[in-house]
Amino acid sequence: LARPLLSAVGPLLDEHCERYGLVMHDWSRINFGGHTSKTDRRKMTHKTDVGYDLQSSVLVSDVSGKPLAPVVHNLMNATQVYSTMHKRPRACEKHLDELTGRLSWIDARGWNKPLVHIVDREADSVGHWRAWSAQGNLFLVRAKNAPAVCFEGQQIKPIDLAERLVYRTTGEVLYHGRPARHSVAQVKVIVTRKAKPAQSVDGKRVAPVAGAPLALRLVVSRIHDAQGQLLAQWLLLTNVPDTVSDQTIARWYYYRWQIESMFKLLKGAGQQIEDWLQDDAQAVARRLVVASCACVLVWQLAAATSPKALEIQDFLVRISGRQTKRTKPVTAPALLNGLWLLLSTLTLLEHYDIDQPKQYAQFV
Repeated sequence: LARPLLSAVGPLLDEHCERYGLVMHDWSRINFGGHTSKTDRRKMTHKTDVGYDLQSSVLVSDVSGKPLAPVVHNLMNATQVYSTMHKRPRACEKHLDELTGRLSWIDARGWNKPLVHIVDREADSVGHWRAWSAQGNLFLVRAKNAPAVCFEGQQIKPIDLAERLVYRTTGEVLYHGRPARHSVAQVKVIVTRKAKPAQSVDGKRVAPVAGAPLALRLVVSRIHDAQGQLLAQWLLLTNVPDTVSDQTIARWYYYRWQIESMFKLLKGAGQQIEDWLQDDAQAVARRLVVASCACVLVWQLAAATSPKALEIQDFLVRISGRQTKRTKPVTAPALLNGLWLLLSTLTLLEHYDIDQPKQYAQFV
């Protein structure tokens, strides 16, 4: 079932990515609290927060930031992980341990362009950074404020180092709908701290593990209002070569929200995955792959710019019944809903002469 998705990745990477393909990695809880027939649900935070853990990797254009296709989906129940990477389910692993294997599997597919793997703050783990670097993976992660890095021979927290940098303004942006100013700065750092493994099986903590020094770039992305007040700050660590500017690194991390838009399509704005009635994680995983093909189709239609494509976009949004902003008249949820209505109508017309539905409507 996953072969069409994986087959689509290579051509989309070649067509829509200039130098690198960006792969966004994230996790999302699929809540099935009311689905008691799903006996393989896992408890996530508390007794009513039960369901499955979705672990996804999505290819995004390095030029436009537009989502292109899911590369991998994992669905974890109470005991196993059903993955598009493997024919048989695997044992459950902690998020970053599983991600290390996923990065290796993705990069081994033999793409025509290198990939940069982008992860949020959950990936602030020096042990995993060393493992990814040893595998040859390029990564961009959002760092936490406190774990120290080495700069000019001294250990310093990234949040404190950010105060010592010289920033340059890159332009105007919108922050929560209001005009703001964006600026960036970068500096080379070395990470020398020991890795802190998770608790062992018997509940005792394993001693921190030393590792080779890791040379990275710290890129700080800042948003200020018109009065110069700091509104937001992102501390980014990457092993991407220096030929990629700090401004580009900041923009790539901004594109990370596209994986959240995929989760939105799958959950509340299109596929309604949390209402699916399949009995177990394996059946849900199969349907998830098919639903993801619909997402890829919608993304491609949204990215198309030919006159016919624009005409179809307008038509699907009109019949979708969804409200859109004047500044953004075409959205993926509207296209998905409109496409569903169009295909349903075509199915209807295959079974009934068009005069019959008109007669039925008149009678009612």
